Amino acid sequence: MTGASLTTEKTISVQYFQNRADIVNPTLSQEFTEALKDKFISQTSLEMVTDGGDLNFEGEIVGYSTDPAAITGDETAALNRFTIRIKVNFINEVDPSKSFEYTFRHYADYDSQNSLDAVEGELVPEILENIIEDIFNKAVVNW
Repeated sequence: MTGASLTTEKTISVQYFQNRADIVNPTLSQEFTEALKDKFISQTSLEMVTDGGDLNFEGEIVGYSTDPAAITGDETAALNRFTIRIKVNFINEVDPSKSFEYTFRHYADYDSQNSLDAVEGELVPEILENIIEDIFNKAVVNW
């Protein structure tokens, strides 16, 4: 059971999420868009269509940043926080009251001794998985 609460919705469309963040990971848009499609294909009986689905997702990646998260006694960062923010416009053609526009964000902390380049490959999939789970829940899970 996925918890998906679908009534008469039969199709879904996911538009390409452009990367509009200040720092651009060249593969993030494709990675995110495909992972979002995969989540709905594997967890629902919805048919994926190119455009105009009963459920439609579009949006953009608006944040990709790292900031100090924990400061030590000598005022240096012990941990850095890597954050991804994705703005989603969800349109439910069957029940427009369930449509929303929302910016989802998740982060992961990493040791400041490491560069973002060193941890990015591990942290990006983890953060995207959390964001996609939140999107799925907000769009089709009846809490």
